[in-house]
Amino acid sequence: MSSRTLTKAAAVLVTGGLMFAAVPATASALDLSALDTGSLGAIAPLLEAGSSAGPAAPTASVLKSVANFRDVAGNVGDGYATADGKHLKRGVIYRSNALTKTSDDDKATLLELGLADVYDLRGLGEVADKMMGGEDKLPAGVNYVPTPIDAGDLVKLATTLKTPAEGTAYMEETNRSYVTNSDSRAAFAQVLTALATEEGAQLFHCTSGKDRTGWTAMLLQSIAGVDSKTIMDDYMVSNAYLEATTQKTLGMITAAIGADAAANLTPVLRVEENFLKAGLDQITTSYGTMDDYLTEGLGLSADTISKLKAKLVS
Repeated sequence: MSSRTLTKAAAVLVTGGLMFAAVPATASALDLSALDTGSLGAIAPLLEAGSSAGPAAPTASVLKSVANFRDVAGNVGDGYATADGKHLKRGVIYRSNALTKTSDDDKATLLELGLADVYDLRGLGEVADKMMGGEDKLPAGVNYVPTPIDAGDLVKLATTLKTPAEGTAYMEETNRSYVTNSDSRAAFAQVLTALATEEGAQLFHCTSGKDRTGWTAMLLQSIAGVDSKTIMDDYMVSNAYLEATTQKTLGMITAAIGADAAANLTPVLRVEENFLKAGLDQITTSYGTMDDYLTEGLGLSADTISKLKAKLVS
């Protein structure tokens, strides 16, 4: 594979929400300006009608330049219900994909929402390399907090995956690593601790807002007492928000590497229930319960967990 082709492959996969290792400095980068990661485009009718992804799909995105931006409490109604009959508070904690293409209008909207802090879960290489997305574009005065969790070397993955099943297995192992990897646990603990104590609206994100971000949202919703079906439905909504970008990305992968590579990598660009379930099963294997994962695995204090629940639940 030529360096030019490898660079194209790297660029399109990062745009779809993933991180590649650095490509040769002499390689020609693909111009990603035509790939609109904010507009819902053809996906809007699906969102308006509701989708198989679950009830959390809203009729419109609050931000136009950030495709997977949404409220941890859900974007419609009173906020997700909890086991004790209460609801999550909307407008407190948000999740999204990377804010690297935030428009001026959307920056103004973020200020209107009272955004105070942004926690960036992308690996340092994802942030530093402009081809990997570059730095967040935030409104003046918003506090930026790097909280890196490396996404791994997907250049090798792109050239070694032989079947879609291997892509699925890779994503399942990625979710298990959120439980087994000490650096990942430390980063999740840092984010949750900050979310419990900082004032103003909070936001966390990774590159596509589906994996590292999806895991963080699951933890918050679990702490708040949201039922497992609602949590899974909310996790799966990323497929709806990212569908337009995913289809464009797959087309570019096909052109750069071939149709087989696109098929093999398709699971990596999406979320599946078994991805999250693999991580949850690992919690059971490693810690027994979610509570023990939070306290023993992440090292969260009972006070921090109580503050998070109080902040999240009305």
